[in-house]
Amino acid sequence: MRLRGSHLLLTVVVLAGAGCGATASTIDVPGGDASRGAQLVDAYGCGACHTIAGIHGADAKIGPSLEDFADQRYIAGRLPNNLSNLLRWLENPQAVDPGTVMPNLGVVEPQARDLAAYLYSH
Repeated sequence: MRLRGSHLLLTVVVLAGAGCGATASTIDVPGGDASRGAQLVDAYGCGACHTIAGIHGADAKIGPSLEDFADQRYIAGRLPNNLSNLLRWLENPQAVDPGTVMPNLGVVEPQARDLAAYLYSH
């Protein structure tokens, strides 16, 4: 019984410490530039629908919050959150989910990489 108690105590200590000092994940985006991505977030008006960390005035509640985006499990509630899926979604959300409220904004692949770099780093 003593061994189980020690094991339980160790588990509690490890789990309690897991959140200490934790920060959001980041995902590397080859060819993407987060500073250009921030400019594009502003230029495309993404903050009119989304809350986005680091973008002044981007506090809308129409679409999902994009804060800590790298830690979110899904994109648009349906795609596993990985770079390939995010690029597809940014470039043509209507092809991924016809009828979605997210409009096609004319984002091309280099811009999608910059947007992804920003989202995955904030």
